[in-house]
Amino acid sequence: MAIQALINILLTVLWCLITLSFSFGNIVLGYLFGLFAVYVMRKFLPGRFYLRPFAKALRLGFIFLVELFKANLDVLKIVLAKKIDIEPAFFAYPTELTKDWEISLLSLLITLTPGTVVTAVSDDKKTLYIHAIDFSNLEDEIEGIRTSFEAAIKEVGVR
Repeated sequence: MAIQALINILLTVLWCLITLSFSFGNIVLGYLFGLFAVYVMRKFLPGRFYLRPFAKALRLGFIFLVELFKANLDVLKIVLAKKIDIEPAFFAYPTELTKDWEISLLSLLITLTPGTVVTAVSDDKKTLYIHAIDFSNLEDEIEGIRTSFEAAIKEVGVR
């Protein structure tokens, strides 16, 4: 996958050298020509086409930004309320992720979202222990994490 990106960059530079123009538009055009060439040669290059995982990683980033915005609004409601009516709680989240980097990324995304913190990971790496500042329902919390972060991380990690 990295070799494909390197070939694309080299083809972009080659295009700019051939045309003797390093303007933004010409660099974009060279990149697009290189992208097309890499796509055509993808069967002869190692790994899968490199733009797919990149697009899925961008999708994961967008999902995180949406969840971050929603969590910030929830915390803002708690802070601005006249009476604090929250139910903090610890809960165990059973994860289906198996690779260390996937579990670390999930833990990081959960912790970076305001109102939740991953406090521990079980020894068998199948359970995350999470503290939520306002806990409503176990099934809703688990389903929310599973359908947003975990599903997107699985897509990024699929080979």
